[in-house]
Amino acid sequence: MIVAMNLKDFPNEALQQYEMEALHPDEFVLRLMELDTDAVLDAAGTHRRSLKNPPKSIEEFLASLEAQGLPESVPAFRMLFQGTTDIEH
Repeated sequence: MIVAMNLKDFPNEALQQYEMEALHPDEFVLRLMELDTDAVLDAAGTHRRSLKNPPKSIEEFLASLEAQGLPESVPAFRMLFQGTTDIEH
């Protein structure tokens, strides 16, 4: 089982007995994209559209993800979104 969480609070030695691995959120998102790209894109689109105060463009949404510590996931999202007008297909 793979779990994304605050890495410093969950050392691997403590998680191994439960067959769990702590991942940085960026790595977690990238792994989810590998498993089910459509589901990740749908979730990202739903989340972006739920932001109402203020609403965010795709670029603003991606900038906020990058600021929250997803510097590797954002380029992957950008590549998937090229030529789209929304985070969905």
